[in-house]
Amino acid sequence: MLLESTASDFDGWQALVSDSFVPLDTEPQRRGGFRGAISARDYDSVVMSHISANPHAVLRTPNLIARDAKAHGSALSPSSYYKVSLQLKGHGLLIQDGREVSLAPGSLAIYDTSRPYTLSFDCDFSSYVMMFPQSRVNLPTGTVGQLTATSIGAEHQLGAVATQIITQAGAMLPTLSRSVGIRLAGNVVDLLTTVMADELAETAEPPGERQHLWSEVTRFIDANLADPQLSPSTIAAAHFVSVRALHQVFEGSGETVSGEIRRRRIDRCRQDLADAQQSQVPVAAIGARWGLSDPAHFSRLFRSVVGSPPAAFRRSSLS
Repeated sequence: MLLESTASDFDGWQALVSDSFVPLDTEPQRRGGFRGAISARDYDSVVMSHISANPHAVLRTPNLIARDAKAHGSALSPSSYYKVSLQLKGHGLLIQDGREVSLAPGSLAIYDTSRPYTLSFDCDFSSYVMMFPQSRVNLPTGTVGQLTATSIGAEHQLGAVATQIITQAGAMLPTLSRSVGIRLAGNVVDLLTTVMADELAETAEPPGERQHLWSEVTRFIDANLADPQLSPSTIAAAHFVSVRALHQVFEGSGETVSGEIRRRRIDRCRQDLADAQQSQVPVAAIGARWGLSDPAHFSRLFRSVVGSPPAAFRRSSLS
């Protein structure tokens, strides 16, 4: 369902942007009245939004981040998202990690909600914003951190493709069915991941042994998700390293080896459960397809990650 909200005063706008994304502070950039609007749809944790507003600044402060972490009992809270912004109208400035980038129409930029940032607009503006969990990106968070507050894809064909697809997807927000939207949003996140990887490859030094092994292991995990025996020990044996060394490779990535396996399995199950063409496939069969052969365990795990049992998630996605 498309959620359309407007604010005709600044206090209302601060509440609206915090409810739509993550807790944020806002500051006016001029005296007088204020008006802003957000249209948004949530496609299975990928939120696609169109924003238009008068001049103002948005701040994700250390205090807000610490409050989130305390509320959720983890530094990697449910507020650990990437946001990708496509500027449509007006100009702005994004500041994060000691870098800043000017936002002009056509600019595509990424920022990380788990670290402080500032977005400032000195004129009326509009933009598309995609927000998605960091776990949906198959790149180490520390590596992606090199791209925050930069104009990603600006010099490459892949960036132009991503810009075009985000524009088209945003225009379809009011009409997309939920099942199609979930699939499209997942494809856009995959494309953005490819754009990020391409940007990193342009400037990176040759990958070290640890980074190379991480890439090999994550590819191996993807290729063997259907195997119920997939585990840190089987992965370590396949790559001729100790289990301890394998765990060290994942340090700093924001995920453990077992957590990475679980996340990827649940992601595949979510995609299949939201696929209308697979609506007649039993829920248990979808879990077994991705290595979760015990129906009760699959249901508990899915609910712990997604927030609802797989059958309920399917009904919601296909309704």
